[in-house]
Amino acid sequence: MGRLFGFLSVILGMAAGIYFCSRQAQVSSAAAGANNPKAAINITGVRTDLLTIAQAERGYFAMEGKYASLDELISSKSLSVTRQRPPYSYDVETSGSSFRVVATRSGQDDSGAPAQLTVDENMQFQTSQ
Repeated sequence: MGRLFGFLSVILGMAAGIYFCSRQAQVSSAAAGANNPKAAINITGVRTDLLTIAQAERGYFAMEGKYASLDELISSKSLSVTRQRPPYSYDVETSGSSFRVVATRSGQDDSGAPAQLTVDENMQFQTSQ
């Protein structure tokens, strides 16, 4: 009887663990703006790239006194991020006193990932469907 009770408690414990892990994956995906874990991981990578590009822009501004295009950042070796992370491609929009780094998704995506993610000189993210 004791062995049966021990076996059932192990089974119930494993079921509870699997349930909580699957719920956490759903919550993490929803927080990233996607409906599945793979898309959430991709969006996290895109957000990291956008932050890296924005920090390179800030550094370039501190050294040169102006914001740079993505090509200028790459050619000046201020940035080592590639121009894209499929299905997203990156671009930088600059003005005299501000910049905006834009990641735009190409093609249709049913995972719920945003069509466009942006970060500005204040490190504020925005998404659009």
